[in-house]
Amino acid sequence: MTELVKERTYVADVDRSMYDFVFSEEGYERYEDGLTPEIVRAISAKKDEPDWMLKMRLDALQTYHAKDMASNWGPSIAGLDLDHISTYVNPRAKQSKSWDDVPEEIKDTFERLGIPEAERKSLAGVGAQYDSEIVYHNMREDVAKQGVVYTTVEDALHDPELEPIVREHFGKLIPPGDHKFAALHYAVWSGGSFVYVPKGVTVPYPLQSYFRLNAEGAGQFEHTLIVVDEGADLHFIEGCSAPKYYEANLHAGAVELFVKDGARLRYSTIENWSKNMYNLNTKRATVGKDATMEWVSGSFGSHVSYLYPTTILQGERSNCEFTGITFAGATQDLDTGCKVVLNGADTTASVDTKSISKDGGVNTFRSSVIVGRRASNARATVSCQSLMLDDISRSDTIPAMDVRNATASVGHEATIGRISDETVLYLMSRGIPEGEARAMAVSGFANPVSKELPLEYAVEMNNLVKLEMEGAIG
Repeated sequence: MTELVKERTYVADVDRSMYDFVFSEEGYERYEDGLTPEIVRAISAKKDEPDWMLKMRLDALQTYHAKDMASNWGPSIAGLDLDHISTYVNPRAKQSKSWDDVPEEIKDTFERLGIPEAERKSLAGVGAQYDSEIVYHNMREDVAKQGVVYTTVEDALHDPELEPIVREHFGKLIPPGDHKFAALHYAVWSGGSFVYVPKGVTVPYPLQSYFRLNAEGAGQFEHTLIVVDEGADLHFIEGCSAPKYYEANLHAGAVELFVKDGARLRYSTIENWSKNMYNLNTKRATVGKDATMEWVSGSFGSHVSYLYPTTILQGERSNCEFTGITFAGATQDLDTGCKVVLNGADTTASVDTKSISKDGGVNTFRSSVIVGRRASNARATVSCQSLMLDDISRSDTIPAMDVRNATASVGHEATIGRISDETVLYLMSRGIPEGEARAMAVSGFANPVSKELPLEYAVEMNNLVKLEMEGAIG
């Protein structure tokens, strides 16, 4: 009987063995902790960058030191000490187009995460980053023949045809002065992806970048820059994970997305950072006339998250759809949401988010909808649904609406609830154990997000839900 009670009430730690494996850093190049001009210059020299990029880095470093840490916004990040974070860790692996040429331990990491298998089955190209550097990058030959460019920002800077495109767009949507951690990013950024899709080209399969942070007490600062030209179509997938450590790690990447007139971009993210991670990522998109931006976002990890993807609907009849889910468990405080700026006439935006909280986890959803003066007949709807699985968790919704055109229509709705006893009893009456019944109810709640993902990633998200539910109090 005692064992039965223990089984019913014990909250087990989540089995994250799929993500928590760690390999030695022996032989790696690791810059000293902290942030100095010498470190910034060393990163730039390592990448043999043009002078304008080095200047941008050094200016960003000054901006970082000049800006105060926000003290009245979101969860505390007092546990993050940049003096004890290494901003550059190099596994000393040359970038390869063949998995056979990737060092065995690093290849094993991505094999465990299923990246090579996913590439073989359903992707047009893959970029894999390990700590601060890209270790694998490849794209299908038939896609490359269409003129699609998928490479690293570093490589694009050394290509005479691509460097002007990078210089035109890099840091324009997210300027270094945007906030303190944007400035930090531009000072020490490393890795990420550069994508250019030519006019009228539809990429038949998704492209994917996967970011793995293996090093302890380190930061990852990748930069993703995507330009989808007029009438083009692309689905880009971003995956992230890290093993569990007992000191802070930092993720402060940046994503800049340019969706030209008549184009469409879907940007899907599954983040499963470890619960010692401070996830302070910045993502922003600008959308042209008759163009569409779609976000699909799943966040299952990190100790603290600040994440608010922003879409600027600049062109007439442009459209944004945002679908997201966050799962906050013990020790997690996830402050997430999205921002939409409607500047063009007849623009539309739809936001549909879900959050799940258990074991004292905190979910805060922030939405910001701004309708400009010239955005005649703009339409925006925001829906936020929250599910709390116990009495010690928390969920908050903080909407903000700034409407400056009388013809616009903006709506917001939010609901917070629990799994109903009737649902659980019905499933149990069909022979399903109580714990499994509750997990099924949570999976059903998350289904609107998972169905928007390609099959392999929907399966991963559903597995993450099941992992988080293991050991939950009935």
